[in-house]
Amino acid sequence: MSQENNIAPLVSIVTVNYNTTAVTCELLHSISSNSYRNVEVIVVDNASREDPTEALQAAYPAVKVIRSATNKGFAGGNNLGIVAATGEYIFLVNNDTEFTDGLIEGLQEVFLSHPDAGMVSPKFHYYFHKGTIEYAGYQSVDVFTGRNSMIGCKEADQGQYDQLSATNYAHGGGMMTTAAVLKEVGLMPEVYFLYYEEFDWCEQFKRKGYKIYYQYKSLIYHKESMSTGKNSPLKTYYLTRNRILFMRRNVALPNRIIFLLYLTLFTIPKNTLQFLLKREKEHLKAFWKGIMWNVKHRQLNLIPCVA
Repeated sequence: MSQENNIAPLVSIVTVNYNTTAVTCELLHSISSNSYRNVEVIVVDNASREDPTEALQAAYPAVKVIRSATNKGFAGGNNLGIVAATGEYIFLVNNDTEFTDGLIEGLQEVFLSHPDAGMVSPKFHYYFHKGTIEYAGYQSVDVFTGRNSMIGCKEADQGQYDQLSATNYAHGGGMMTTAAVLKEVGLMPEVYFLYYEEFDWCEQFKRKGYKIYYQYKSLIYHKESMSTGKNSPLKTYYLTRNRILFMRRNVALPNRIIFLLYLTLFTIPKNTLQFLLKREKEHLKAFWKGIMWNVKHRQLNLIPCVA
């Protein structure tokens, strides 16, 4: 899709920074040289140790920096940016991504051609292994495990997923929606803090009658887990905690009982044994902490999304 700058709709690009200012600056540099020019860029700083404002403005002078007094997590940080956004389109991106030309135009094209589009994600390649797919859509969440997988993950990109398609979930590292749709759906659920919040959000979009799309024409590069680490106890805790939480909020009976039985009889013993054998004490603590959070909050009003 080709648009002249003077008629191109404003796109609000929102990203969250947490102690990774240099990485965020690399994203800003890629935005500044991107083919789509009518953008406002909002960086929400999630209470980093040092104020990144000066460095961010040096990389992208027009950037709007919002400093949160506390770390509000992925959803909370993005929500601060969404509230401040003034664009017709809102593009949430991880700060460890880099843009390619045509990225924004391709995503917009889906909204123009598909009135039922609520959210669109681009094709993801690994930044450090360009040409290798990370994401070309998502499989559905398995009722037994509460897990799902990305379509095409780690495959060489030979055009095998080059077709626009509805998918189960957007990729949290890059997802575009519109201000009009957000007025109906609402903000990202902040109860998760980190991981699974975009899945829950997508379920809310779908319950409002919107579809989630994967756009092969748009490409983004992803450096992957720059803030949390690829294999950290923090990641273990939130993935465990929020996998259970997601299933509690979004899976109706009797499938929810099936998941809880599988969790109790298989997942918990298996993972506990693996962490013990690997002598990963901190991961074991984090795993059980995630389970116990759900036990302690079993009476919490979660505002479940299913009957």
